[in-house]
Amino acid sequence: MSDKKVAVVTGAYRGLGLETVRQLAAKGYRVVLTARRPTEGERAAAVLRQEGLDVQYHPLNVTDPRAVTGLRDFIRDTFGRLDVLVNNAGIFPDPGPGTGGASIFDAALDTVRRGFETNTLAPLMLCQLLIPLMKGQGSVVNVSSGMGQLSDMNGCCPGYRLSKTALNAVTRILADELQGTQVKVNSVCPGWVKTEMGGLEAPLEVQQGAAGIVWAATLEDDGPSGGFFRHAEPIPW
Repeated sequence: MSDKKVAVVTGAYRGLGLETVRQLAAKGYRVVLTARRPTEGERAAAVLRQEGLDVQYHPLNVTDPRAVTGLRDFIRDTFGRLDVLVNNAGIFPDPGPGTGGASIFDAALDTVRRGFETNTLAPLMLCQLLIPLMKGQGSVVNVSSGMGQLSDMNGCCPGYRLSKTALNAVTRILADELQGTQVKVNSVCPGWVKTEMGGLEAPLEVQQGAAGIVWAATLEDDGPSGGFFRHAEPIPW
């Protein structure tokens, strides 16, 4: 087996996930690009391989326990370990801000549940199954959002907001229980980025948003754990 460090990035066939894969691979990581759409995932991985990067695709629907277990088994059997997990896959289940139905008073509970399933419970399940493969040393990045900050919480979009606030709590709980190891778990807000979710009006390019994720994924052994960061700077919860 290779001595190269191994990274997994979820939801990675486009946008922030794809750019995170590219930047990690450019740093010398062997990266497993995961996505629930095989055609798009295979195509994205092939493009990066043409750039000379060590990237391979593995199918993953993050809300399917069998798929997550299959990924765990693939990583264990192929590489023997994992060094980095980037929980990037996520959805914005609510109607857009400023549109009808965005208020918490109008929110369907099924919409909120969908947000939790993908944005909170799926990353938790991935952590439960993949962190043991880190063997006491590695880095987990939970891609969160300023919309989940309690310190700056506003109205609208409760499915997304609540799921990201809860994801931050997952980060804190994991980091506390992993004290005494060199496994670091942090939340990262990439900022408002030009992606399909962020829209064209966003001020940041995808390369800028991914840079903060990659920073947290490649921390030194004495780096922070249990923090919330944007562009490598701590931000309030």
